[in-house]
Amino acid sequence: MTSITTPAEPPELRWLRGTLVFVWLWTAVVSVVEWHGQSLALLAGLPPAWAGAKPWLIGTGALLDAVLGVWLWWRPGRTAYAAALAALAGMTLLATVIEPGWWLHPFGPLSKNAPIAAALVLLWRRAPARP
Repeated sequence: MTSITTPAEPPELRWLRGTLVFVWLWTAVVSVVEWHGQSLALLAGLPPAWAGAKPWLIGTGALLDAVLGVWLWWRPGRTAYAAALAALAGMTLLATVIEPGWWLHPFGPLSKNAPIAAALVLLWRRAPARP
């Protein structure tokens, strides 16, 4: 399966999009592989009443990551970039509610979302508008 690109997409934007595809797809894989390890540990800050929702949150998050990664790879466009940006914002908000301390983590698991958002906005602005 090859990526469908517009002839006007400059190589540097193709590379930028490719790195985002990698992030979304790798996150989906790691979320599933680490389902009973790091994925559950990341949700430890949820109240005990949410214990039953943890598998659903992990599975839904992994599926969303995979769908967005494939969408950005195979059918890039303004709708895909906007969807990825909305998902990024939603996941960042959810992560902030679960564990606000992640904003102060030395590896920056949440602060790294700012340049990813900037990349998505850049790609969205450069993508041709569809009628």
